[in-house]
Amino acid sequence: MEELANTILSNIGGKDNIESLVHCATRLRFKLKNSNLAQTAELKKTPGVLMVVESGGQYQVVIGNDVAKVFAAIEKQRQQAEKSVDVSSRDKETLFSRFIDVVSGIFTPFLGVMAASGILKGLLALALACHWMTADSGAYHVLYAASDALFFFLPIVLAYTAGQKFGGSPFITMAIGAALLHPTIRSLFASGSTGASLNFFGLPLTLLDYGSSVMPVIFAAWFSCLLEKRVQARIPAAIRNLATPLLCLVITVPLTFLLIGPLATQASHGLAAGYQWLYALFPVLAGAVMGSLWQVFVIFGLHWGFIPLMLNNLSVLGYDSMLPLLLPAVMGQVGAVLGVMLRSRDSKQRSLAASAATAGLFGITEPAIYGINLPAKRPFLFACIGGALGGMVVGYVQSKVYSMGLVSVFTFAQIIPPSGVDGSVWGTFIGTGIACLFALLATFFFGLPATVKTSPRHPVQTEQHTILSPISGNIRQLSSIHDTAFASGALGAGIAIHPTTNSLHAPCAGSISGVQPSGHALTLHTEHGVEILIHVGINTIHLQGQHFHPQIAPGQRVTAGQLLMHIDREAIQAAGYDPTVLLTLCQGADKASIQLLQAGQVQTGDPLFLLHTEPLPTQA
Repeated sequence: MEELANTILSNIGGKDNIESLVHCATRLRFKLKNSNLAQTAELKKTPGVLMVVESGGQYQVVIGNDVAKVFAAIEKQRQQAEKSVDVSSRDKETLFSRFIDVVSGIFTPFLGVMAASGILKGLLALALACHWMTADSGAYHVLYAASDALFFFLPIVLAYTAGQKFGGSPFITMAIGAALLHPTIRSLFASGSTGASLNFFGLPLTLLDYGSSVMPVIFAAWFSCLLEKRVQARIPAAIRNLATPLLCLVITVPLTFLLIGPLATQASHGLAAGYQWLYALFPVLAGAVMGSLWQVFVIFGLHWGFIPLMLNNLSVLGYDSMLPLLLPAVMGQVGAVLGVMLRSRDSKQRSLAASAATAGLFGITEPAIYGINLPAKRPFLFACIGGALGGMVVGYVQSKVYSMGLVSVFTFAQIIPPSGVDGSVWGTFIGTGIACLFALLATFFFGLPATVKTSPRHPVQTEQHTILSPISGNIRQLSSIHDTAFASGALGAGIAIHPTTNSLHAPCAGSISGVQPSGHALTLHTEHGVEILIHVGINTIHLQGQHFHPQIAPGQRVTAGQLLMHIDREAIQAAGYDPTVLLTLCQGADKASIQLLQAGQVQTGDPLFLLHTEPLPTQA
């Protein structure tokens, strides 16, 4: 990941050109000081980068499931002090771009745990509906506390992320958020105290329930951060660290109870009422629009603008009717990519489609969109049409969710009402099934160009070569490897072997075209014009050469069966790494294919697979 991080940094103008960086489930979200320094075309060609999107004032690099690792590698290099960058040509941001940037910056950091909490809430609702658990059991109370804690204390979590985003101290804003939920305040609200009997130095206080609220604490955090910057500029350094948070708390907390909180609460209630009014007028149309366009919003990063609205609906109304409309949109993409998997005759494309479909079921659609559906055009279109059809059904039954989370298969558990399974639940199943099935069938029959059959009079001539097993062990499919790049087939077709010995041998004759400095991987250029990558272990580059002892050098010719490397698989496992040996076709793989000859256990030197290649051109 360090190499990919270096490549990304070099193509966005260096680490000094980064103003801010966060990541979501699949994307690195940069805010660049000068976007003109970014080399987007080059970045799109980088292995490991699925897509680059510029939207909402953000420079988004789509990575996939390894985004957290790449983010960590980039952050590690950003620890040095930032240097000045010429920002004279910084883009002028629109108000909408700033809004998208603020929303994503506030909600992205806790998106994963929020999705997990929502899923747990849905599963508990399912358990009650199926009578697997009772609401008065100890197990239910403990698990419900785990699922509801984030939502109840959401103002504190939002206060922290908002404080970071607005450039203030997140701990000051956290204290403000905690004040909104303090037991004293909540007990006064529960007892029905009014402004007439409760005041702040003569000013009447309006006590509200701020549990699970969204907008009040965000506005309070913005004001606190603004005040903090003004105060710091005017207070002597000797007392600044004490006086700044003191003044922020003394001023912001009362102001929030007196003005910011009531106004923001009224605004949030008005927003929820306005949405409900529009939705009640045209629920079927709303389903068609959201079902067809949601993935388009995702591509451009515009979906972040809807997150506060969904959370606000949950906070004010106790449910949200927008999120269920998105389920057909997501499963439409899954259906389309399944259609590609079933129709395609390209083993690499089928493997990638299978991996993307699995990710899509759990709410991560970027691999399906950028890896399969969007490049093929028609599958993406069919997925959007299927999403519209299914969304109309879901809108008609007016389904709702009762907890927040990623749109995934777990959403079906989140739509179960407190009263139990009803028609809206079955309607959501039907609508989602229509979207998935339509996209699958349309893609299968019409989504891919017809395969051009080779005339039998002029068959394509191929040669086949036997590739030997480089090590003894158990054969595994690449798709089972816990590394997205290998499992998806993005690094080429191949096979994996979980080793039972410590000696790695050449699978065929050829020349060593490269050896990684860490010793964990090498490339062998075969006599058939194909280059084979032999990679020992998953993420073993982090071992920095420990436990790998190459016996060859770049440029050296080797014969089949010749010793290439000694490895210490026990030490690799003890260090917490998977020692699986991976063989993939890289250079020349577009004119080659493999046919597996073994399954289960294999010994060093056994025939492993047949390598089918086109004949090399003869030299005059």
